[in-house]
Amino acid sequence: MRETLVSIQNVSKHFDISGGLLDQLSLSGGRLTRTRTLVRAVNSVSFDIRSGETLSVVGESGCGKSTLGRTVLGIYPPTDGTIHYRGRRIDNLPPKGWLPYRTRMQMVFQDPYASLNPRMPVRKILEEPVRFHNRGIKDNEVKDRVADVMLQVGVDPDWADRFPHEFSGGQRQRISIARALVVDPEFIVADEPIAALDVSIQAQILNLLMDAQESRGLTYLFISHDLSVVRHISTRVAVMYLGTLCELAPVKELFDNPRHPYTRALLSAIPRLGNKGFEHVRLKGEIPTPINLPEGCVFHGRCPKVHERCIKEVPIPVDHGGGVFVACHAAEEGLV
Repeated sequence: MRETLVSIQNVSKHFDISGGLLDQLSLSGGRLTRTRTLVRAVNSVSFDIRSGETLSVVGESGCGKSTLGRTVLGIYPPTDGTIHYRGRRIDNLPPKGWLPYRTRMQMVFQDPYASLNPRMPVRKILEEPVRFHNRGIKDNEVKDRVADVMLQVGVDPDWADRFPHEFSGGQRQRISIARALVVDPEFIVADEPIAALDVSIQAQILNLLMDAQESRGLTYLFISHDLSVVRHISTRVAVMYLGTLCELAPVKELFDNPRHPYTRALLSAIPRLGNKGFEHVRLKGEIPTPINLPEGCVFHGRCPKVHERCIKEVPIPVDHGGGVFVACHAAEEGLV
């Protein structure tokens, strides 16, 4: 088994949207009370990411996928839990303590037009991180590194003096990937990197990511809602619902034998030709708000396998063998 590169243990991320003091105060029963309002975006998520693999995180919009990815990279400090990189805890590091990890851990954002500085030409966008993390590097070395990485992602180095708005969406995303690769990282969080692109361009970007992984030995945390893409690129898949980890399994096992009722519902929504053995699962009920999560299993209000234990007790991921972990009372009791 490959070594663990990133370890995430019981990580939670909550956002306080209470506003100012006056917004938090209310009069109840003749008494003045202060109430805080929290968005519970990620709740006690745990898994390991192994060196060289692609671990994909899937789920509905708003399930906490992107928040989890940004928390892993230290963009958001976790509310609770720990994050280790190659065995060293990093979530509690001060800003300067993070600097050695910024070259090892990079992110590709969903919208390249928003993540690339519109006032800077591509050359400066790519040179800036190289110069920042390599004090005293020579100008010709910087220029060569930028040209090499642009060639690798399929962008002509002669276009380096153009601005982001002069490129197409697919080219901008290639530049975003080049910006991540130019500091020679070993771990990349790819946050829905193909969601805003045409289908033909999506395939090119996926191939680019897979080629870079093979040539550079990269490890990916790949965030997506496109299950067909996830099946193509992943080593393992983590399924999230309302900030909670429902199921974690090797990609083939998850798609061939999903165990969590929510995973089954997700997979049944994939368009198929003819009858492939998956009956479409129609979920009932409303999606709860992350501001006021239900007690017990967060999925119990929509789950077709719900029973009394689900309403009262929060399920924890249980090892089903073969690298499969499922947080479901029904699956644990053999009812799924």
